[in-house]
Amino acid sequence: METVKSPAEHRVILHNTSWETYERLMKERGENRVPRFVYDRGELEIMSPSTEHESIAYYIGLLVAVFAEEAGVDLYGAGSTTFDREDLERGFEPDACFYVQNAERVRGKPRIDLSLDPPPDLLIEVDITSPSLDKFPIYARASIPEIWRHNGERLEIFQLRSNEYVEVAESRILPPLTSEALSSLIEQSSSLDIVTWMRRVREWSRGNITH
Repeated sequence: METVKSPAEHRVILHNTSWETYERLMKERGENRVPRFVYDRGELEIMSPSTEHESIAYYIGLLVAVFAEEAGVDLYGAGSTTFDREDLERGFEPDACFYVQNAERVRGKPRIDLSLDPPPDLLIEVDITSPSLDKFPIYARASIPEIWRHNGERLEIFQLRSNEYVEVAESRILPPLTSEALSSLIEQSSSLDIVTWMRRVREWSRGNITH
């Protein structure tokens, strides 16, 4: 067992964990979204986020919603839904995720099954500490096209190319959002009241979206 602690996150990784144990732990947790689990062929990471972690994830999700409204983009937020595939022996729970191109295909479904349904178009990950488990291969196996990862200081954008994630400057899922603009707007959320901050996001969106 490995343990990683910081003021922002507490992570524990268990080795040689069976799929049945992973399923049992999720069942015992019930409808609570904490702790969060990531499973990769016997490796199980258990993570309990702090207020800082959850706040960053919240503001990223809110930014996506405000931007989408201004851009007239349909999207479906699936939150920190549990995605798992027993046949692949993999499972994960993002900090947030969104369907954009595939919003209509999953809207209203009580449960998303990755063996039948498309993966999220955009996945949000907050990793303030270095994670014990590298999740990118799991996301790549699930064919998630874009990841936004915030490390506590800045937001990075990664796109899936040839089964690997490559860092890019601009989002392909929600253009013309860039890592620079996203990092700046999220940083401002810590010093502005939410109404002023949302107004700032709207102003940026209206000034940069080309219809």
